[in-house]
Amino acid sequence: MPLSPIERRVVDAVDPDAIVADLKALVGIPSVGGSVAEVAIQRWCAKRLAALGGQVDLWDLDLADLRAADGYPGEEVVRKTAQGCVATFGAGAVRLILAGHTDVVPAGDVRTWSADPWRLRRAGDRFVGRGACDMKGGLAAIFGALAALGDVAGEVPSVAVHCVIGEEDGGLGTFGTLERGHGGDACVLAEPTGRRAVTANAGSLTFHLEVPGQAAHGSVRTQGVSALDAATPVFAALRDLETRRNRDVDPVVSHLDVAYPLSIGVVRAGDWASTVPDLLIAEGRYGVRIGESVEHARAELQAAVAEASAGDPWLSVHPARVSWPGGVFAPGRLAADDPLLLAVQSSCADAAGWTPASTGAPYGSDLRLYANAGIPTLQLGPGDVAAAHGADEYVPLADLVDCARSYAVLALRVGR
Repeated sequence: MPLSPIERRVVDAVDPDAIVADLKALVGIPSVGGSVAEVAIQRWCAKRLAALGGQVDLWDLDLADLRAADGYPGEEVVRKTAQGCVATFGAGAVRLILAGHTDVVPAGDVRTWSADPWRLRRAGDRFVGRGACDMKGGLAAIFGALAALGDVAGEVPSVAVHCVIGEEDGGLGTFGTLERGHGGDACVLAEPTGRRAVTANAGSLTFHLEVPGQAAHGSVRTQGVSALDAATPVFAALRDLETRRNRDVDPVVSHLDVAYPLSIGVVRAGDWASTVPDLLIAEGRYGVRIGESVEHARAELQAAVAEASAGDPWLSVHPARVSWPGGVFAPGRLAADDPLLLAVQSSCADAAGWTPASTGAPYGSDLRLYANAGIPTLQLGPGDVAAAHGADEYVPLADLVDCARSYAVLALRVGR
């Protein structure tokens, strides 16, 4: 539909320079999960949202209570303190939530970056810095939309902004926000989606695998059992499991080469160069199929490891062991007939000239927490996940501006 006069004025009022200024400030706070900066960035967001006219709720998350609550999504970093931050705008019940996480993954080896990862810099039509894509760019676009709405409309419609911590390692911030009672009729997560609308996520779990061996002096290695060698049939069984679980996938993720990946990210074995290693420890990431329970997914991996152990002379007596530390990302999806997708698509088309195709993603996100709370949710945000988590992470300026314009129009159409 054509933009109304007020929608046109709001679109024109989106200020790219102000969005970049907010992004610069956000990237400059090294808010790695579990760090003191993870709290500092929540306080920064609270001040920014208050300046935009929001009624801000900034509170200390009761970590003990949340960890004991049903549905606790797990954590993979150590936290002694954490904060929630929600701002509400307009009058009446919240019609639309715009949400984003403030935590980021570590920068890694800074020598692989072309410049300081915690200082935003421009590279052509891109802005580079840790979190620029995942997902401080999305937050800056939200702030840009709110500023334009306030400048032109005089007030922001019935919208809430959720700034959450802990998304990267499970979703503690969103879990705590929902437990506090914050909600709304619909939600858009400003995660990087490459100009697509993500309406379904696979889940993911972290697994811990221990494969025993038998130590011996390296000069008489045949008198021991190397845990490295013992792990070979287990790793083969995990690769076969991944193949089986990807033979018949949900159509929304059928475009992916591997919809439900299973990967090993950490391997440790041995403690001395001339000793046959008596233990191998591996930690990995395991995809949960859309529509599958976490319990069923765990059972399939455990069964594969048990079968591999039973078929091996050494492991049949000394079986490999599986445990499940860290975050629990269940899958989630938006109902096929929910009007949110059409509202988002039309807002993007009218405000920015592109219509995001509906798609699914192979990674977990906070989508499933909102969906489990009965809040229809999809993801649409600047940048592409392919640029996230690596060195020289970036977000295109055009994505920042187009998403800000689209959020503003969506707020006018849904928030009233």
